[in-house]
Amino acid sequence: MTDEELLQKYRDPSSRNYAFNLLVRKYQQKIYWHIRKMVIDHDDANDLTQETFIKVWNSLENFRGDSQLYTWIYRIATNECLNFLNKKRRRFFLPIGDVEGELMEKLETDPGVVGGDEVQLKLQKALLKLPEKQRLVFNMKYFDDMKYEEISEITGTSVGALKASYHLAVKKIEEYLTKD
Repeated sequence: MTDEELLQKYRDPSSRNYAFNLLVRKYQQKIYWHIRKMVIDHDDANDLTQETFIKVWNSLENFRGDSQLYTWIYRIATNECLNFLNKKRRRFFLPIGDVEGELMEKLETDPGVVGGDEVQLKLQKALLKLPEKQRLVFNMKYFDDMKYEEISEITGTSVGALKASYHLAVKKIEEYLTKD
């Protein structure tokens, strides 16, 4: 079912719950993995995925269609991730390195994140060394195969700045992967 068909069903009060259920099924896995790559922890990713869809439910009636539905949902999920990481930092008065360290520890102790693949583990460690925005751009471009225009809609950042962020992220990852 297309996004437009989902939205039409959602606008009809008799099929609203059914349409939302279909929407969640369509995007839940993609949103979960988008969030998981940012916060690493499975439980945190589950919670944030749920929070994202609660916000989608509460706001979908006001969705104007200025962007595609999935970019709108990704924007909500992205904001949830960034807010979560910022709250975590503030709550524990942690500098960014300590949050990185905590995420790195979860990465090493939770085999579900990378499926036990040593190369993936090393890549994820390299990603944790990036600033949050660069990591976000890299994840969306590399793993989610999104176009710069879509990422721009989600992040509110210009395409040129996104290309620069992605290029810098790739350079930093290459340096990290080749230093050993």
